[in-house]
Amino acid sequence: MRLISDEEIASVKLAQPVPLTLHPAAVYLGSLAPESQRTMRSSLNSISALLTEGECDAMTLDWSKLRYRHTAAIRTALMQRLAPATVNKMLVALRQVLCVAYRLDLMEAPDYSKAVDLPSVKLSGELRGRALSSEEIYRLMESCRQGNHPIDCRDGAVLAILRCGGMRRAELVSLTLADLDCETGSIRVRQGKGGKQRLVYLNEEALAMVERWLRVRGREPGALICPVNKGGKVKLSFMAASGDAIYKLVKKRAQQSGVATFSPHDFRRTFGTDLLSEQEDLLTVQALMGHASPATTAKYDHRGEGRKQKAVRKLKL
Repeated sequence: MRLISDEEIASVKLAQPVPLTLHPAAVYLGSLAPESQRTMRSSLNSISALLTEGECDAMTLDWSKLRYRHTAAIRTALMQRLAPATVNKMLVALRQVLCVAYRLDLMEAPDYSKAVDLPSVKLSGELRGRALSSEEIYRLMESCRQGNHPIDCRDGAVLAILRCGGMRRAELVSLTLADLDCETGSIRVRQGKGGKQRLVYLNEEALAMVERWLRVRGREPGALICPVNKGGKVKLSFMAASGDAIYKLVKKRAQQSGVATFSPHDFRRTFGTDLLSEQEDLLTVQALMGHASPATTAKYDHRGEGRKQKAVRKLKL
């Protein structure tokens, strides 16, 4: 289904390149962290291609020419193709680029306010992802402990940090050796969501896994988690492993351990769920996870219906 005519496609193409400082998509993407840049650039490229039958990408579309008829059609088309959460993420990118276009005086206020007047897609209400069981975590860690290859040491450190640090992938790959304090077991997350910093802590077992990796990696400055080639050579630099590499690492370890597929973010869900199961207060868990609101932390509670039943059994008549 075509969203706009050939004439309109021609009208929303940039007639000629513009300076990056005046390009809404470039300005918006430049304000994001590297991992977010990749995600939102992909979203904007998809939106541009969808609207123009593949003739434009994020940098060749004239975002200032978009009007409500365009953005409403984009929202409808995305809903027909993608999951609600993905649609909402892409709508965020769309709204933000149009906001930059307005701030750059490339759009009039009435056109901007109408174009971004797009309701988010209602989610199903079902919990996303899953929490890993203690047995699954043990099997994953054992697959790393039993191997002596540098990759086993590196993977063990990654899984230990995901398990006990509750970090996002982007936060993990941004860590440097200087962020780790082996004496206290603390890690400073300097590039958290929204540019916020926080401290997280590793327990003795997790710290042992990280120190095992450091004996292979060495103590030179640079990225804490580095690529390792098949020959076991550590590629030490200030360029860490990518978020995609972490995803593939987790998938590979799951297959080797006979654990059902899960994502790196499921470790974060497990982290929140397990802390809440241990009766840690919500504000402490919120601080460790780096959430702006305790309501967000509560969404990571995957303890299930059993806790509700247990709570009700305590009531007296």
